[in-house]
Order: sequence, then structure tokens, then C-alpha cells
Amino acid sequence: MKTQLKIEGMSCEHCVAHVKEALEAVSGVKSAKVNLKSNSAEVEHTGEVNPESLKAAVTEAGYTAL
Repeated sequence: MKTQLKIEGMSCEHCVAHVKEALEAVSGVKSAKVNLKSNSAEVEHTGEVNPESLKAAVTEAGYTAL
């Protein structure tokens, strides 16, 4: 499965890496592609992953996920 997220608060490539790392730390996430230009993330994961857990991981990293 894939989930698209809008990410707010990123301003540089370090932010992108931080969000990517946070998303990939969620159990069941296979990969995360984070794009600074579009302020978005595409997360590939197993069906057991709840989108709210992805948003929570981004929030814990200091950003906002919509």
C-alpha cells in the first residue's frame, strides 16, 4: 500500500532526511520518499500501518503531516 502525506515545516534537505527517517522507523513501513519542493511524502507500507501512526511520527519529528 501507499499513503500520500502533505508535510509542513520542512525548509532544507536536513528536514527531508529527518522526516524520511521518522517515517521509515514506523513498524510496517517499507520505504518513504520525501519531496521538499512539493512538501509531500509517499510512504510504501504493509496494510497494517495506520495513516495516523505515520502522521504521529512526523509530528514527533517536529513537523506537521496532513
